[in-house]
Amino acid sequence: MSARTSCGSEGGRARCWTTEAQDLAALEPAARATLERLSPAELPQGAVLFRPGEAVKGYVIVLSGHVGVHLLGPSGRDILLYEVAPGQSCIQSTLGLLGGEAYSAEATTSQPTRLVLLPKPVFLELVDSSAAFRKVVFAAFAERMQAMMQLIETMSFMRVEARLATLVLERADADGTLAITQAEVARAIGTAREVVSRRLDKLARAGVIGAERGLIRVLDRAALEALATSAAM
Repeated sequence: MSARTSCGSEGGRARCWTTEAQDLAALEPAARATLERLSPAELPQGAVLFRPGEAVKGYVIVLSGHVGVHLLGPSGRDILLYEVAPGQSCIQSTLGLLGGEAYSAEATTSQPTRLVLLPKPVFLELVDSSAAFRKVVFAAFAERMQAMMQLIETMSFMRVEARLATLVLERADADGTLAITQAEVARAIGTAREVVSRRLDKLARAGVIGAERGLIRVLDRAALEALATSAAM
């Protein structure tokens, strides 16, 4: 990252990237000035931020786009642990910066993404000197930990069919259409692509969904909602 300030001008007034991150609005002027010496990076879809075993590089602030963090298995299968959207934190980075552990997962951009990487010395300096920054970091960390606990509960106690139905209901757009591949579904609900393929075929035969290559269409929302609530293993 560049050490120069990344502020530009808009309507004759200075405009810096920190204004794009709502959680940073309450930072003290000194902390904001420290952050504004860093410049955002523009990353294409599929860019790798880190891999398992690598030392933690810094604290990621996502301004736009999404980053997917995946746990990789020895067989090559991977599970989507969480996504980092604007305003959310990367628990892998926070744990590594505070505890000194290496990354145990892989992070890639799932769409073109604009982000800022706070190098470890800058992050630790702000944690020590800025109460407002500490509040942002630990509030985001707590929210992410809660989401991770929910993920563990879902993986442990919800049947594959219920996880699949929940995913489709949550991600489908207003007209009931979801553009997603079977491999992406498998990663998101923590199972194998072959399992997803069989479950989608079964739901399609029952008239609950329409399934095409890279596309799922909701045909019977009530049936999907009933399936999503049948959570017991």
